Amino acid sequence: MKIKIILPLLALLFPVMAHAHSIENGSGFLAGISHPVLGFDHLLAMVSVGILSTQMGGKAIWTVPLTFIGVMVLGGWWGMQGTGLAPVELGISFSVFALGLALAIEKKLPQGFTLLFVGIFALFHGYAHGLEMPGIAQPALYTAGFITGTAGIHIIGILLGIIFMGIRNGDRFLRYVGAGIAGIGVHLLIQ
Repeated sequence: MKIKIILPLLALLFPVMAHAHSIENGSGFLAGISHPVLGFDHLLAMVSVGILSTQMGGKAIWTVPLTFIGVMVLGGWWGMQGTGLAPVELGISFSVFALGLALAIEKKLPQGFTLLFVGIFALFHGYAHGLEMPGIAQPALYTAGFITGTAGIHIIGILLGIIFMGIRNGDRFLRYVGAGIAGIGVHLLIQ
């Protein structure tokens, strides 16, 4: 029964993703949405946050993704200011590795610790969004776009977590997915 409800909801998100590559002159909502959706490292981290929140269960299903989004907005503002942040791409690559590892070990980490490390990673992701905003961008629309893209990817991760945790050996499959994501994170780190 869950799958009959979840799959149509998941399918509703794909048209938005399919049109995310429309640049809209590189200045508005679609330009903002395209960064987290089309950036492979961002996509892996955001899906991982959604799945991780599902693995944790309870309030974490909404507090972990909302913490990520809130801190990401602060990081985006910081990036728009153009002030320096330690190697941003290194922080993003490490987030892919660490979030994948967290999925692979599937241990319920204390929620406070998880919120802290997800928040730190969100700072790097948000900073990259703000820093890479086109000079001609409409900041409010661009920001709304990268928030929407991030939230949509988190929702996909949550739905995947719900689906796979509801089937036989699905939790094991998610651990393998996490190990794969961690491996990609290692690759990104050594590049």
